[in-house]
Parts: sequence; structure tokens; C-alpha cells
Amino acid sequence: MDRILIRGGRTLKGSIAIGGAKNAALPLMATGLLTDGRVTLTNAPALADVVTMLNLLGQHGLRVEHDKAAREIHLDGGANNFEASYDLVRKMRASILVLGPLLARYRQARVSLPGGCAIGTRPVDLHLKGLEAMGAKIDLEAGYIDASAPNGLVGAKILFPQVSVGATENLLMAATLARGTTMLINAAREPEIGDLANCLISMGAKIEGVGSDRLTIEGVDSLHGTTHSILPDRIEAGTFACAAAITGGEVLLEGTRLEIFGAVIANLREAGVAMVQEEGGVRASRLNGLHGVDAVTEPFPGFATDMQAQFMALMSVAEGASMITETIFENRFMHVPELSRMGARINAHGTSAIVRGVPRLSGAPVMATDLRASVSLIIAGLAAQGETVVNRVYHLDRGYEQVELKLAGVGADIERLRG
Repeated sequence: MDRILIRGGRTLKGSIAIGGAKNAALPLMATGLLTDGRVTLTNAPALADVVTMLNLLGQHGLRVEHDKAAREIHLDGGANNFEASYDLVRKMRASILVLGPLLARYRQARVSLPGGCAIGTRPVDLHLKGLEAMGAKIDLEAGYIDASAPNGLVGAKILFPQVSVGATENLLMAATLARGTTMLINAAREPEIGDLANCLISMGAKIEGVGSDRLTIEGVDSLHGTTHSILPDRIEAGTFACAAAITGGEVLLEGTRLEIFGAVIANLREAGVAMVQEEGGVRASRLNGLHGVDAVTEPFPGFATDMQAQFMALMSVAEGASMITETIFENRFMHVPELSRMGARINAHGTSAIVRGVPRLSGAPVMATDLRASVSLIIAGLAAQGETVVNRVYHLDRGYEQVELKLAGVGADIERLRG
């Protein structure tokens, strides 16, 4: 099993190209089920989760092509298999996003209940209740969602009791082919949802309220193909901003823009990290010392839960104390014991963790528990004295493309140990 070896103490300086957002790419790929036309996605990341979604769509009968050199994904043809099997869905929660498109276009779907990182249950009940409100009949049996809509889906007014990115995406796609008008109220506002909506509009969908918490979708009879560029990955960019800051370095995050970060920008700046928009991207650098700053994860435009572990690693060497509160997922402090092995002073209790900054971390063998925890340990290793070995990095490859090469390109002493 691969490991990542980091010899800490190097200052990062240079440029890192930010890839297309994983959290945008996966729902965008599911749009291929809504049309017989060709959907071409550019700026596509080469990630394990993307490969899993391609395999799933291919299993449904779509013709799929991933040109890694050109960073393009091509999807065309209709589906001829309406079952998403456990073998594929268990690898990635985003597989649930095929449910809405299959049901809307083909009026039937059988999708395994999903798997993914061990960071909480993340139930799919909001997806199912929304589809039922649109006329779907849903049964849960033997770990599968059996859904049908013999007369097609119909528009409905759906109020989410809490913000859900996945449910917003699934119901948004389903509503594009439903009869009548669908209103999604208290919808998630993440930039990736705006990216999905804009792609659907380019396919012929009628959507109003993009970027707000109230989406109105007027169903159409059919959608056509399109070419769409995936927006830059704000989590990858934020991760490398933390890496630059923890080493006292300066890195240009190529191809990204400040407005997609949300509250993360304010937290980084308060902590002493300069984030400046330039023509080619965002420049991240540490001004002087790092200062402890509190952070509370919230739906966008709040502080992203996917940045919590990386920010905690940064705060572990900041002057003073910070409190980090996780409100989105339970079990998302599993990186705390591993950071503590490296000398971090963190006391986690319930949904909050108190981080008291230390002058220096020490390299140690550590174990990755989920995707963002993996990269938080790499960030800590960049600043640690001695060698850090991060084990179980298969999580890392789900969301970061060649992270060790990108970091080595700006001066990190880092390598992947195979086997």
C-alpha cells in the first residue's frame, strides 16, 4: 500500500496549477444520463473518484472517454441499464447522484445505498423525500433504493429542513425533465451547484435563482449535449494555501479566484495569511507569524467542512489558541490523534476542538483516516522537524491529483513510496 514520505522544514515557493473541482466534476458527469447528446467536460481532474464515476456511468450504458492529457471527459449515448451496483457505489457516496437523472429520464432506477469516507452517516433521506414529493415511488430493500415513476416526475415545492449539497444536486437534475415547475427552497449555495446549474442551462434547462438558496426549475421535454469547463477546486486551492502558510512560503494558486472560497478567505487572513487575487490566480503567503483563529464549519458561504482538517493543521503551529467547531459531519476529528502524535496540542470534545499552538511539530508515522485528514497530515509534515510517513494514502488519491508532485514542484521534500 502506498505511503507518502515528507522531510519537513522546506519553505514552499512557486506556482501550483489548481485542477477542476472534484465536487463539481462528479455531479456534472451525472448530467450525461439526462441526454443522448454528447456532454464534454473540460478542465477535468484525474482522480480516483472520477474514475469510479466513469465506471458507474459506463455500467449504465453510456459511452465514456477520459482524455487525461487534454483534461477532458466525453459522455454520450443513452443508458440501457438502470441499476447502480453495490460494488461501485460503495466506493463513493457521490454515486447516489445517478438516482435523480435516471428516474427523471427513464422513470426507473435501482441504486445501492452509498459508501465513502467514514466521517459520518450522511443519510440520503432528503434525496428520497424530495423525489417522492415529485411523484416517485421508492422502496428500500436489501441495501438498495428501488425507485420508479411510471408517469414521469412532476414539479413540486420542496423545502429542505437543512442544507444538503447532494440532495440539492440530485433534485436539481431530476427537476430539469419533470413536468411543471419545481422550487427548491433552502437549497445549498456552494459554487459547485452553480456550476452544475450553468451546465444544465447550457443543455437547455430552464433554471432561475442560480447562486441563491431558492432555485426555480421549469421542466423541459429533453436536454441536448454541451461543452462545459469545470470550475477550479476551491478545496485543493485552500489546501495548498495552508501548505504555503505553514512553511512560511509564497505560492501562486494558478487558475483559481477568491470568490469561490467563501469564509475560508477571512479565516486565513485573520490567521496571518495573505490571499491576493492576481491575473493568473490567487497568491497565498504568510505575512509574519501565524495567529490562532476560531473556525466553525457551515454551508457555503461559511467555512467549508472540507477545509477543517487542513486549517487545524495550520493552527497547530499558530501563536495562541483556536477553537474549531464541526457542525456538518460527525466523526470528522479522526485526524486529531494523528496530529497529536506529531506533537500538536489538541483537545477534542464532541463537536469542538481546542488547538493550542506549539513552536514546532515533530515527524512521525501517521495513519490517514479519510480524504481531508490525509492531506492535513501532509501539511503538518511539511512543517515538522524530521520525517513524516503518511500511511493509507488511497484516501488521498480520491480528491488530490498528484499532490506529492505538485508540492515537490514548489520546493517540498516529499515522495510517494510504492507498495
